[in-house]
Amino acid sequence: MNIHDLDWLDAFPEPTRIPSEDFPDIELYMDQITTFMDTRLENTKRYPEDKILTKTMINNYTKNHLLPPSVKKKYSKEHLFMLIFIYHLKSMLSISDIQTLLEPVSDSYFSEKEGDKLNLKEIYDRITRMSADRHPDIEADIQKVLDQTDASFDDYALTREAADYLDAFSFIYQLCYDIYVRKQLIEKFIDHYREEHPSRKGKKKKDEKKD
Repeated sequence: MNIHDLDWLDAFPEPTRIPSEDFPDIELYMDQITTFMDTRLENTKRYPEDKILTKTMINNYTKNHLLPPSVKKKYSKEHLFMLIFIYHLKSMLSISDIQTLLEPVSDSYFSEKEGDKLNLKEIYDRITRMSADRHPDIEADIQKVLDQTDASFDDYALTREAADYLDAFSFIYQLCYDIYVRKQLIEKFIDHYREEHPSRKGKKKKDEKKD
């Protein structure tokens, strides 16, 4: 396994930002929501048969208070904004952590109120634009890790195959370690927020059980 055999310009994933202007102006049924997500995020699939979003996922997100319920079985643009946030967060965070993170967004910005200076569309636009703008820096950082792990074990008398494998293993391990450290930091931030701002939905459930 020679990590240098990959063409990095082709292998590196493109930003997956979907501009809010591309979102349908009409409310959608669940089948239309899953089709939209599968089509627009197709390039993020690892395997062709993978599903970006399913009806079961949507129902589970609603059940776990990650996503506000549909209105007469129809979903708005705001539902799509939330679903894309969930899609990018779920590979890193637990359902509970995503709920803690998104609950204030849903409560305060999902439904536009008269006099509001900020809405969910503006939050989505700014956050996803910042993420796309960071892409070149992320690519440069990964290239730096690749350079650092190149010839990691050249001071040992190894076969070319063994040396290539250990370089690849070292490179992948360093990327995983970066993710591990960032995940630890994210969880600490979320735990701190949860302690300062207990979930209102969670408190309500406890109160109901007492009654």
